[in-house]
Amino acid sequence: MPSRTLTERGPVIRSALSRCINVPDEQFAREHWGRAPLLSPANDDYTDLFSPAAVDELIGRRGLRTPFIRLAHEGDVLAPGRFTASGGFGAEVSDQVSSDKVLAELAAGATIVLQGLHRMWPPLVDFTRRLVDEIGHPAQVNAYVTPPSSQGFSPHYDTHDVFVLQVSGEKRWVIHAPVHPDPLKDQVWTDHRAAVAAAGAGEPVIDRVLRPGDALYLPRGWIHSATALGATSIHLTVGMAAYTRADVVDTLLSLVGDSPALRASLPFGIDVGDPEQLRPIVEETVADLVRALTASADPAELAARRLGARLGRDTRPEPVAPLATLDAITALSEHTSVRWRDSFGGRIDDAGDKVRLTARGTVLSLPAEAAPVLRALRTGEPVAVGSLPGLDLASALVVVRRLLREGVVVTSE
Repeated sequence: MPSRTLTERGPVIRSALSRCINVPDEQFAREHWGRAPLLSPANDDYTDLFSPAAVDELIGRRGLRTPFIRLAHEGDVLAPGRFTASGGFGAEVSDQVSSDKVLAELAAGATIVLQGLHRMWPPLVDFTRRLVDEIGHPAQVNAYVTPPSSQGFSPHYDTHDVFVLQVSGEKRWVIHAPVHPDPLKDQVWTDHRAAVAAAGAGEPVIDRVLRPGDALYLPRGWIHSATALGATSIHLTVGMAAYTRADVVDTLLSLVGDSPALRASLPFGIDVGDPEQLRPIVEETVADLVRALTASADPAELAARRLGARLGRDTRPEPVAPLATLDAITALSEHTSVRWRDSFGGRIDDAGDKVRLTARGTVLSLPAEAAPVLRALRTGEPVAVGSLPGLDLASALVVVRRLLREGVVVTSE
């Protein structure tokens, strides 16, 4: 559920994005997204999302394995054997986290990195899914637990945007401008190690201590380092893997296979290492690619279809409860209330005597008479089975059972 903040006029429901920034969404999109950092002091209380008790539970009781946990000290990532051990009888694995070893490394100044929390810590599972819906790009969440006066990583940049949410303790962040703006995923900071180090030694753009409730947004490429102050610091890093214009290009290049000119072999005997021999071929190829794009019925439709499918692979919808769903299918009645599964998405198309639902790499085909049911549910509002339009009760029950079984809808109780 969205966060509720108490005011003099009662609870106010906050969006996931508003918990990360203190400016209107439109201003953030215009002035900061992919452009410039944003500090949001005293923005929210994040202990409902994560806490010191959550760290202790994950390390002491959940049996984490690598790579869901890693440790770093002064910029170096520790070997897993330094903080893992055998799971013991009944859990014959060799790399479960050892709370004793973690304690020893933490006391020696190591930073704990809990990775993939958007997949295993329920409050962050829900928060991340809402944030993805609002921003339209995939996200992940890590937690960084740093003991006093320790620095987990030396100055570096990330190839994804981040929201930093300070949960507890204090941490000094030093931010420098990019040396390689807008890096793609394979353009990592170590490719520019000397330039990053030189920039990190210069005058920072931001030098600020984050305290509980503070938030910071950093676009990809901005150089940063952080040091805990006074007490153990816990912050969440929400990484946003922004899709780029390069991703749009990649989707459009799939048209290459439809063009005979672009499928043609290069000349026999060509020296592909000679730019002069390649120059006229490159010019012709670019012209042929432009012709292939302009000949396509709708390049935007192609890009949308492929990027939409990629978003479905990169993100996860609301979890389903298998046992409860089977019980709901068995007990389904006209009074059962169902709704479209959060973040499931999907496109509904009429196809003759069928209606087709395309979502997350699968295609579900139903009789055309079911189209009003799909469209009513696609709004996301809960609807009682007996109130669904276009079908009699018996047919509506058949359709909803199918949608429940396929994970398209869930019960709303």
